[in-house]
Amino acid sequence: MGVAAGPIRVVVAKPGLDGHDRGAKVIARALRDAGMEVIYTGLHQTPEQIVDTAIQEDADAIGLSILSGAHNTLFAAVIDLLKDREAEDILVFGGGIIPEADIAPLKEKGVAEIFTPGATTQAIVEWVRENVRESAGA
Repeated sequence: MGVAAGPIRVVVAKPGLDGHDRGAKVIARALRDAGMEVIYTGLHQTPEQIVDTAIQEDADAIGLSILSGAHNTLFAAVIDLLKDREAEDILVFGGGIIPEADIAPLKEKGVAEIFTPGATTQAIVEWVRENVRESAGA
């Protein structure tokens, strides 16, 4: 067992121009209710702002909520920036309206998991619990 330094820390972010944050807030609350520390960045964040926040907050994971259709660009930008900043140990997961055909290519780029609109908050909490600590503390 690795060194688990306190609760899992997750940055929940809404990149891009998408103005709908209900889903992101629901996920943030569910993770918080499950005992995780959640930093919610608010709307209209650039990938740079999201990565800066994750590094400053010593986050274990970044959860991106994207409904705008710009998921391919935005997920790739966040992953590339994490690599540039030598912070690839921060797991990136996301959800939103993401076509089935885009999920495999996103995972190939390095997105750990994608949750489509039918996913329950419980499934997301369980996934974070099972996957984040393994990569962070194993």
